[in-house]
Amino acid sequence: MALRIGFLGTGGIARTHLNALRQLEEAEVVAFCDIVEERAEGAAKQFDALAFTDHRKMLDEVKMDALFVCLPPFAHTDAEITAAEKGIHIFVEKPVALTMEKAEEISAAISKASVISSVGYHWRYAELTQRAMELVEGREIAALHGYWLGGMPRVEWWRVKEKSGGQMVEQTTHIFDLARYFAGDAQSVYALGFKGILEKRVENHNVEDASIALVRFKNGLIGQISSADVVTQGGLTGLHIFCDGLTLQISPSVLTIREAGKVTEMRQKHNCYYDEDSIFLEAIKTGNTSKILSPYSDAVKTLSLTLGANKSLETGEVVAL
Repeated sequence: MALRIGFLGTGGIARTHLNALRQLEEAEVVAFCDIVEERAEGAAKQFDALAFTDHRKMLDEVKMDALFVCLPPFAHTDAEITAAEKGIHIFVEKPVALTMEKAEEISAAISKASVISSVGYHWRYAELTQRAMELVEGREIAALHGYWLGGMPRVEWWRVKEKSGGQMVEQTTHIFDLARYFAGDAQSVYALGFKGILEKRVENHNVEDASIALVRFKNGLIGQISSADVVTQGGLTGLHIFCDGLTLQISPSVLTIREAGKVTEMRQKHNCYYDEDSIFLEAIKTGNTSKILSPYSDAVKTLSLTLGANKSLETGEVVAL
């Protein structure tokens, strides 16, 4: 029997998941909710589903097994909590919230209800990431260098820090999370930022043009993670992992492996979104969550790290996590 799925939010990332779910026989999308009625109705028409503009009404009226929460950071209120209380399993796109208080409240509700959760840190599911994890097994990592250097996303809320949390919280969060995946939990963070370019020509732009975060992990490892939304030529996204005798570079599509006298490349073949979605649905059907690589409780730790970096930007001090 197919799993009945609802969607909260019908923007670009929701469409990405819907494209993956179309390929899964065990998925039946039955309801959509969006504050823009036309968007909810348009999505619902494609799937012969119901459309809502109020998530509470959708959760009250529609029987579902899982809810995909694909909202901007500022829009997380009570939907996850309400769904958990109704026994509905939850997939949440990153970042999970804008404050630790809200994230911890939702995490507690998920734990109390014993529902299955997964968060959209799809880089963890990539073949490239898993191969890199195999290669570093038994080796000592010396340092990590991550980066998300690119242009500004064109959605209005992204450039407003009070709505998005800024680039480190909303976008480079993937790289912070990937660093945590390899190095473990973070102990402290210190960040520096620069503004002054985009705010001159982009209305309501108050996030940093560029920032650098220095992270100390609990196991003693160090990492540097750079962000920029002003780079329109020659951008770079990924993570370098430096070991004794081995350097790995993970990008969205290629893993570069550098060893003594040898450089090899591995290309990504699978759709990471398909993999994370199919694993989430499999966990619901079987009750086995061992393949879920980013449950909500773990994603909260990545949020803590990026919010800590923001706090360091404001105070100029090292922030303990």
